[in-house]
Amino acid sequence: MRTTLDSGLTPHLLERGPGAPPTGTPKTGATKGYWLGRLLRGLRASDARLVINHPYVKEAPDSLRLSSPAFTDGAPLPRRHAGGGVGDNLSPALSWTGVPAGTAALALVMQDPDAPLPRPVTHLLATGIAPTRKAFEEGELCPQVGNGVTLGRGLLGRVGYAGPRPVRGHGPHRYVFQLLALEHPLALPELPSLGDLLAALTPQTVLAWGALTGTYERA
Repeated sequence: MRTTLDSGLTPHLLERGPGAPPTGTPKTGATKGYWLGRLLRGLRASDARLVINHPYVKEAPDSLRLSSPAFTDGAPLPRRHAGGGVGDNLSPALSWTGVPAGTAALALVMQDPDAPLPRPVTHLLATGIAPTRKAFEEGELCPQVGNGVTLGRGLLGRVGYAGPRPVRGHGPHRYVFQLLALEHPLALPELPSLGDLLAALTPQTVLAWGALTGTYERA
């Protein structure tokens, strides 16, 4: 079951939630988490705040083709790519084509638009990716791997890849990998956040983008 911090919910709501069984009813932690997820099924962050729907991004052509040998677009992510305590928290191998001429850098973001929160959860932010790079190997976006890429702060300030750990019973969550081709390298802090990246964009910054979606569900 996700922790209080992982879900962004208060301890009281995690334990009971509206309409949950009385506190005296014997329930395992997993069962409590499942019923909380069921109660929150109608609450989703939505796609509106995905990076690819930012005004400065969506106007660019979606000509990057992002793929993975681990899953096809719209298919479930293997368990090895789920977050700690659920899977092995290994970032999936990714590759791409279609980087346009004039690209100075690439940026990669992974978000969950189905989290029961006001905005999508950021599970990965990687910037400063060389325009000549064509792929990442499995596990290469984990923070202990040094590969010349700047890994930013995502969920709860975690650096690097943080795999799926959706609330039990909440239904399938989508995890959207979004790759941006940038006209110039972004001036960002040493440990950038998604807000830092978005604030650095201008109408001319993004030359192209592409997306790949995997799903994960905890019943």
